[in-house]
Amino acid sequence: MRIVNRLERFQYSDIRRLLSGIIVVTVGFVVLLVLCFGLPCRNASCLSLVKVSGFVDSQVSLVKTEMKYINVSTDVDVDEDEKGKRKKDYSLDIDREDDDVAISKVKVELNVSLEKPKMAVESSVLVSGKDSREGNVLSIIRHKQEAAVSIAQMNTLLIQSLSSFQSPKPRWSSVRDSEMLAAKTEIENASGVDGFIGLDASVYRNISKFQRSYDLMERKLKVYVYKEGKKPIFHKPMPRGIYASEGWFMKLMESNKKFVVKDPRKAHLFYIPVSIKALRTSLGRDFQTPTSLADHLKEYVDLIAGKYKFWNRTGGADHFLVACHDWGNKLTKKHMKNSVRALCNSNVAQGFRIGIDTALPVTYIRSAESPLEYLGGKTPSERKILAFFAGSMHGYLRPILLQLWENKEPDMKILGPMPRDPQSKKQYREYMKSSRYCICARGYEVHTPRVVEAIMNECVPVIIADNYVPPFFEVLEWEEFAVFVKEKDIANLRNILLSIPEERYVGMQARVNMVQQHFLWHKKPVKFDLFHMILHSVWYSRISRVKTRPRH
Repeated sequence: MRIVNRLERFQYSDIRRLLSGIIVVTVGFVVLLVLCFGLPCRNASCLSLVKVSGFVDSQVSLVKTEMKYINVSTDVDVDEDEKGKRKKDYSLDIDREDDDVAISKVKVELNVSLEKPKMAVESSVLVSGKDSREGNVLSIIRHKQEAAVSIAQMNTLLIQSLSSFQSPKPRWSSVRDSEMLAAKTEIENASGVDGFIGLDASVYRNISKFQRSYDLMERKLKVYVYKEGKKPIFHKPMPRGIYASEGWFMKLMESNKKFVVKDPRKAHLFYIPVSIKALRTSLGRDFQTPTSLADHLKEYVDLIAGKYKFWNRTGGADHFLVACHDWGNKLTKKHMKNSVRALCNSNVAQGFRIGIDTALPVTYIRSAESPLEYLGGKTPSERKILAFFAGSMHGYLRPILLQLWENKEPDMKILGPMPRDPQSKKQYREYMKSSRYCICARGYEVHTPRVVEAIMNECVPVIIADNYVPPFFEVLEWEEFAVFVKEKDIANLRNILLSIPEERYVGMQARVNMVQQHFLWHKKPVKFDLFHMILHSVWYSRISRVKTRPRH
């Protein structure tokens, strides 16, 4: 009996402690393996490899890191209103599903993920032992099938798209298609249009065509706004924050009496009043993946396609939506592939279609009652700062920008995140109004509100975001009032800006003032403002691709 009792005690106590010890040791061993070698994967291409090699002399060390990674974390959706709520180590920022790149600094912390790698980056940073930058090197090499698309190449893609791409042939003919084809002919034959009031030809690709197209839009365009859909995902504008562009357009479009018609048979275009921002945040845990959210949009498309005949007539080619959230592209590219999509995330390497989609400006509106607050800036002669940037270390590029340029040159104000108190906000505006060039470096995605902020403060934008298609690209000649710097050239930023002749800079700054009217929200829309420019981009995209079914 004593033997049995001892066995029972052994089973219920000693074995339990023994098993617990084995489990602890096993888990620790697995964690150690993961830290050393990364997560195993069925596909060999998603293994995480880190190779480090270096040399050290008395003053200089070279750290060279090559990374291929997979991203475990779900999307961390951060807008400007949520800054400061998260504490992170930005020595390596890869905690976002949309991030395709990992950039290492001398200090490296890894977040592992389960997403198949889309891009790897080789970063070579020569770090001086003292404050001297002489000899510093930084190269960003994207291991992708396609290289970064330059502005010149985007111009070529635009011409090719406008001359070759057409929408699917409609299932039956429509008077509205004939009206748009007639307008298209008028635009193509436009030349020497008189009376460019408030416009300067130097900032437009073809001012005659733009003027004629804009006038025709004002006189002829009719839009039907779908009434279907429940708030807050549909019909509830959000006019504040970093995604305010989609909210302001929705608000002004739904209340418009000039373009909007109640009879859909009279419409040339059909507006889907959806907020991708609200879609991301309103459906709960069951709808957190791009696939589930895209399927929810598909249900809406099926609803309007079943209730009305218009979607089915053109396959959605005469429909449009306006989306500023980062996921706008990925959620609409399948089920709304024929539609005109006005997107803030206009990354040509991730599915943005030049000449079909339209690039939407990111406008960070702090006060819905005063969207034009603090408009304006100093004259060129009063701008003593060469270049200015301040912001959170979102994405892979900004930490490198600070590493290379923070506190390096007296005429370069390159800062991290500034405090959010009123005095610091005033100082941020003062820096923009006193700088010649305002750095618009990409964050998690290619788009940033700093482009519009620079224009509002009459500062020449310096856009550092490979593959970014700037707003109203089909109309504006961006290189006349903005500077584009490739990400790989960020170490040469100051020399690039100093190489711009004074006369050229003064002209660019004057042209920033000329285009400023196109980037402003008004509570009551005015001619050539941001509301009208977005609507014109949609109109121009549709009119460039419209087809009609031949009558028999």
